[in-house]
Amino acid sequence: MLCDTKSSWLSTLRHDVPASLVVFLVAVPLSLGIAMASGAPLAAGLIAAVVGGIVAGALGGSAVQVSGPAAGLSLVVVDLVHTYGWRATCMITLLAGAVQLLLGVFRAARAALAVSPAVIHGMLAGVGVIIALSQLHVVLGGSSQHSAVANLVELPGQIADLHGHKVAVGLLTITVLAVWTRLPAAIKVIPAPLAALLVAAVTAWAFGWDVTRVDLSDSLTEWAFPVLPQGDWHLVVASVLLVALLAGCESLLCCVAVDGMHGGRRADLDQELTGQGVANMVTGALGGLPVAGVIVRSTANARAGARTRASTILHGVWVLVFAIGFGWTITLIPMEALAALLVFIGVQMVNLGHIKKVHGHGEVPVYVVTLAAVILLGLAEGVLAGLALAALLALRRLTWVTVLKRPDKDGRLHVTISGSLTFLGVPRLTHELRTIPAGTPVDLDLNIDFMDNAAFEAIHSWRLDHERMGGTIDIDELHDEWYTLAASGARMFPVKSPPVAPDRWWLPWAQRHRRPGPRMVPSNGGAMRVECQLTAGAREYHRRTAPLVKPIFSELARKQQPTHLFITCADSRIVPSLITASGPGDLFTVRNIGNLVPRRGSEPHDDSVVAAIEYATQVLGVHTITVCGHSGCGAMAGVLSAGVQAGSLPGLRRWLRHGNHSLATFIETEGDRLHSGALDVLCRVNVQQQLENLRTYRKVDEQVRAGKLELVGLFFDIATARVHLVPPLRSTPSVKMHDRRVPAGEE
Repeated sequence: MLCDTKSSWLSTLRHDVPASLVVFLVAVPLSLGIAMASGAPLAAGLIAAVVGGIVAGALGGSAVQVSGPAAGLSLVVVDLVHTYGWRATCMITLLAGAVQLLLGVFRAARAALAVSPAVIHGMLAGVGVIIALSQLHVVLGGSSQHSAVANLVELPGQIADLHGHKVAVGLLTITVLAVWTRLPAAIKVIPAPLAALLVAAVTAWAFGWDVTRVDLSDSLTEWAFPVLPQGDWHLVVASVLLVALLAGCESLLCCVAVDGMHGGRRADLDQELTGQGVANMVTGALGGLPVAGVIVRSTANARAGARTRASTILHGVWVLVFAIGFGWTITLIPMEALAALLVFIGVQMVNLGHIKKVHGHGEVPVYVVTLAAVILLGLAEGVLAGLALAALLALRRLTWVTVLKRPDKDGRLHVTISGSLTFLGVPRLTHELRTIPAGTPVDLDLNIDFMDNAAFEAIHSWRLDHERMGGTIDIDELHDEWYTLAASGARMFPVKSPPVAPDRWWLPWAQRHRRPGPRMVPSNGGAMRVECQLTAGAREYHRRTAPLVKPIFSELARKQQPTHLFITCADSRIVPSLITASGPGDLFTVRNIGNLVPRRGSEPHDDSVVAAIEYATQVLGVHTITVCGHSGCGAMAGVLSAGVQAGSLPGLRRWLRHGNHSLATFIETEGDRLHSGALDVLCRVNVQQQLENLRTYRKVDEQVRAGKLELVGLFFDIATARVHLVPPLRSTPSVKMHDRRVPAGEE
């Protein structure tokens, strides 16, 4: 225990203390700037930074996230200060913290993640534009207007009436911020915001420029208890909820993003929301800004190597020490430099990376509408507009119906309907179905996860009309059988079903949920007969699989380049591509009864196997020859019975003579007494013997000895569906020697 405590202290000193200093240097200028943008006393920004670091850091659910005053809340605070006054705004912050605390206690944090990120990113971008436009006037030596539109209208006049020194300080600050990221790493240890303010302050002092200095007349010691807002209580409640929800959503989304930046324990979102609530209650009581998880400081903390919450807490301690002991230094900072810092932050809030992300998911309209509404109407109105549009787009996607039509070569029309079939999609559905010519044979695939009564009636009535006009329709449902159940009058439940796992190609026909259905086709004599299952399977392949694998076979059509010759049994239970995880063009396959390789010059003479061996090794240049046997082999049972089980099958009895060497080897190793596992032992020995038989061919033996060809023995245990490597009878460097169990396809 003592050793663990010592190790923890050492880790804190090594990782968390340096990281806390980095975050502290970032937090001080940002906190002052956000307080300025919020229309609050500058000391309120430092109070929020201290409380966010110490309280939220200690009680929150994330080990790395850093909380403090957030630029995204500055517009709300400006409006609240203008409407109710600063002390009442502090009470609204306190009450918003209580709401967050209750939401965290009742474990409602996950619900905040349901808000579309496009809305959050659009809101932050809108706030950034407003901050940049308002503070740009301060940089130019004037004062900001009451709205973003007014700031934009007044901007040309402000540019025409420049104030030399003030503009110079602002431009110098922005230049340092822009250039700092391109400097060597040793210099970038100092955070860019701090460096920019230092350069601006020193330059203004050195040249005696006429600038506006930061005023801290409302010091940390001049504190007054928050008061209740006066006015319509409905609006007050709405303000409390707005601050609580915006701060909570920003904190939780930041928390999720920061989780991907470190390798420690994942965040507890409900605990994080609870910690944020307590922190907002404390900062509101002390006269600070609302706090939330802030991505800039959190990213700096993670990149600086923070391991535990000690870094976040210590950064708050450093801010407190600075505010008490060195707060006087803040009065040296030009207000124009702080405004320039805010302009730079505001521009960065319009993040191109966020736009790319929402574009990839088709949510750019939500982003743009939220951004525009925040700028033109206000923060709350913009968020509501974004949420409303996001909900409409989600509803549209959920009810969007896709109808694809593709003519087949046999004259049939392949139609696929995808999506959720509700009454909202019926107009488009009926329009597409009515374009199908009368009398056309149709294969209709329903790739849907829901169908309401209106959609069923539309499809069913079209089907009846189409069949009455001489057409035929084969309906295939890829998920639950919504149409079939509705047509049979079965009781339906209006619940969307999760997709059923698709049938795998390797399942037997009898075990598939959706198997190719035989249909009536004309025979040679003209009478109708039931289509055979194999033909139905080929039709199924043409409908579903052929379009997917066509690019592969188009490539293979020019030339085959297999790397393996695979000799296995003709047993229907052995599927080479399945047990080796191979695909088209990988295996040059020979199948016969008993996976036998006739020895060179043996009787009865057979050239089919040796022809494949010669072609594979001397033309195709394969790297391996694999002989694969299996458990319960009927051919080996015939060999073991000395041909008795072959009965009156003379061709089979002659063929099984090629297994006599396997039987002889089996007798040498096992004796002539049979036991319950004798058949499978013979099956394994047979694989070994066929590897020996391959060596009777001179070209094969030469390539093996030269290391150009590898012989591999496999044994497939049907009952366990496992593949085993089988060692050869004799040892060569290029022959597999170990008998071990491997998953199918490992070799």
